[in-house]
Amino acid sequence: MQQTHSKISMQSLSKLCEEYKKNNCIDPADFKKYDVKRGLRNADGSGVMAGLTRICNVHGYVLSDGERLPDEGHLTYRGIDVKDIIDGCDADGRFGFEEVVWLLLFGELPDREKLEGFKEILGECRELPEFFAEDMILKSPSPDIMNKLARSVLALYSYDYNPDNTAIPNILRQSIELIAQLPTIMSYAYQVKRRQYEHKSMFFHPINPAYSTAESILSSIRMNRKFTEEEARLLDLCMILHADHGGGNNSTFACRVLSSSGTDTYSAIAAAIGSLKGPLHGGANAKCMEMLSYMREAVRDPKDDEQVVAFLTGLLNREQGDRSGKIYGVGHAIYTLSDPRAVILRDRARSLAQEKGFGDDFTLLEQVERLAPSVFAKVKGSEKPICANVDLYSGLVYRSLGIPDDLFTPMFAVARIAGWCAHRVEEFVSGGRIIRPAYRALHRTARYLPLSER
Repeated sequence: MQQTHSKISMQSLSKLCEEYKKNNCIDPADFKKYDVKRGLRNADGSGVMAGLTRICNVHGYVLSDGERLPDEGHLTYRGIDVKDIIDGCDADGRFGFEEVVWLLLFGELPDREKLEGFKEILGECRELPEFFAEDMILKSPSPDIMNKLARSVLALYSYDYNPDNTAIPNILRQSIELIAQLPTIMSYAYQVKRRQYEHKSMFFHPINPAYSTAESILSSIRMNRKFTEEEARLLDLCMILHADHGGGNNSTFACRVLSSSGTDTYSAIAAAIGSLKGPLHGGANAKCMEMLSYMREAVRDPKDDEQVVAFLTGLLNREQGDRSGKIYGVGHAIYTLSDPRAVILRDRARSLAQEKGFGDDFTLLEQVERLAPSVFAKVKGSEKPICANVDLYSGLVYRSLGIPDDLFTPMFAVARIAGWCAHRVEEFVSGGRIIRPAYRALHRTARYLPLSER
């Protein structure tokens, strides 16, 4: 597909931007003046309470006498610590993502019979509708896989025999089908992108319904379809950790906002995908890998603290990296002392990273995790506790698994769709009102001027 250039000249755009700036800038002080919660955040950084959920809890601090005190991070799905879920699956030597999908959707752990039946359903639903791949993916390639995921999800509306029915049984059907189909869409979109934009071979492998979701993904994106048990289990672990993160994260909240309007499942999930694409949300793992590439050039010895500190200081001072002033993969809206996902991923991924030749890269990221808090405190003069978040390690884990950089954020999406769908169902069952926050208008009353008087 040939890319088209805009018919609006750069000179015209520049004039339009100047016109916009004259009338649309809001003084940051006004937000404080009118007690507006920017980003739906309270003054202490905590989120404004916007709803209730039974699905997931993200714990990173405690409130004592109105003061926010740092605490070790915990992530629980339906009240169960995610670490216990992972340990339980490891003890039985089995994959756990499908079990987590059931848990998030239905509220309790499945017994063996329910789990096996659910896995069979997911396996059978991975196939896309007839001619969908040809018409919706092959004929309209996209340079960005997240864009293709969103467009394809919206397109599936046209293939649904009952797309607008918002009864719970129908939403559950649509949710299960989308959870199963999104990895297939991702792998097909990637193959088409390879052919169209990179001029490489494209290959579509038959789907094996007996595979777990993690096994199916690795099989579909590799030319020889081969993978090890260790690789599949590590990918399964990543998907468990990314399956949900409460109702307040940007993409899940977007899904709940759209769901509260009564719109269809495909529109709500496409909106969540669009949110996750942003570099301040799901796109952060790719930014971490970009930061790592700059770091490899600037830090000759990964174990030299002084070199790492100098680089991190340069990042914060906008002298290194992408000049954004950010240390990607460090800091979180809720977690203070630790992000449990980062801790689990770091401990489980170290051996494979070393085995695949990424030992020095892994060491650099561990150095960032260890040294960034003190560098941040020194440069910013802040006593706010910060810790590494899951994005610091997830990109390198995917790279160790041979997953292309183009699929880092899409991999996040194919896991998080489980949480999105669970929150969508809960919004219909328990929400009951359209989500509609207020915005204060700052403009003054003005008189309409006839065109001849302007």
